[in-house]
Amino acid sequence: MASVIEPAPTVGAPVDGDTARFPINRIYCVGRNYAAHAREMGKNPDRDPPFFFTKFADAYAPDGSVLPYPPHTDNYHHEIELVVAVGKAGRDIARSDAAAHVFGYATGLDMTRRDLQLDAREKGRPWDTGKNFPLSAPCTSIIPASRSGHLRTGAITLDVNGERRQEADLSELIWSVDEIIADLSRYYTLFPGDIIMTGTPAGVAAVQPGDVLLGRISGLPDLNVTIGEPA
Repeated sequence: MASVIEPAPTVGAPVDGDTARFPINRIYCVGRNYAAHAREMGKNPDRDPPFFFTKFADAYAPDGSVLPYPPHTDNYHHEIELVVAVGKAGRDIARSDAAAHVFGYATGLDMTRRDLQLDAREKGRPWDTGKNFPLSAPCTSIIPASRSGHLRTGAITLDVNGERRQEADLSELIWSVDEIIADLSRYYTLFPGDIIMTGTPAGVAAVQPGDVLLGRISGLPDLNVTIGEPA
């Protein structure tokens, strides 16, 4: 197809052990999916239906990135998350079939302009400016599920400058990966290349230029990023 302007390049994440990359289509995020994090955000951790928000593909940043401190915020937060890479299309996916749609898993961060998010929440507005901005979804290489298995338990942690900030177990997810896929696919047809960020444990906090972040999930690569000066 001829284009009147140069199309945007495809964003791709590396796949561990493969020279080919995983082309990122859409980024879905699950809100408040650990009870302790729901409480620290002033919300009830009851098992209400999950809710979702999105990021553009240009939110992706590779492991080792320097993330420029973003504009229009004074409260830039880290949120460590298990990332699910979708490898098979589906709509209205049964929970029992959800694992068959997973290509693999990675360690990721949902970086957040918290002041903008909370201001939008208080005014009943969308969260886009707080959540959806370039380089706000750094992610490691993807480990195919054929190698990692399907992750149900395992430690998830985030250190800032060597100090532990977030710590939990994947078993503490309010909504499991299979349940997230089943529910999300009620609203959207999932396609290969979609990724899902599954929610963050308690302990979210602000970062500053120069901070070094180390995210770890048992069985997956470590995620290392540094917060840079404003662009």
